[in-house]
Amino acid sequence: MRIIFSGLIVLTLAGCVTAPVPRGEMVRRIGAAGVPISASVQVPPESRIVYVSGTVPDAIDPKAPEGSPARYGNTYAQTRSILDKIEVILREQRMGMEDIVMMRVFLVAPPGQARMDFAGMMRAYIERFGTAAQPNKPARSTMQVAGLVNPGWLAEIEVTAARNDRFDPVIIPTGNAR
Repeated sequence: MRIIFSGLIVLTLAGCVTAPVPRGEMVRRIGAAGVPISASVQVPPESRIVYVSGTVPDAIDPKAPEGSPARYGNTYAQTRSILDKIEVILREQRMGMEDIVMMRVFLVAPPGQARMDFAGMMRAYIERFGTAAQPNKPARSTMQVAGLVNPGWLAEIEVTAARNDRFDPVIIPTGNAR
């Protein structure tokens, strides 16, 4: 009885083992063509991965009071500033915006509003992702938070970038809309 039971356990565990991912694969992005984000991104094991910490906007009006949204601009302006800074950070790592595979966006509702300015963030986002010049789209989460460290900040973004230097990234359109 023990031999049969042990054999069943071995067979069950063998069924759970997955085949290794073949070496030399490209970063694969899966998602619907008309959607601004990828539903998923597969990163092969030999890829270089860079994690960029939460990045916040630069002041656009240094004369405005510290801690005020006027100092940093609206959600659109802050998102553009942040994406510019992320691009510089990635270039220092020999990567670019096209290599971003995951993005987490934290938004605060502008003063006097109950909800985050998702449209403002998206206006800046679609200038950089899913364009003819840069068609790659990361997987992304966007959430409203109660506040950020500086009360003038309406946005903070962190990203993960991956690059397999042997291949260019590939986009795989699907019919699955999100």
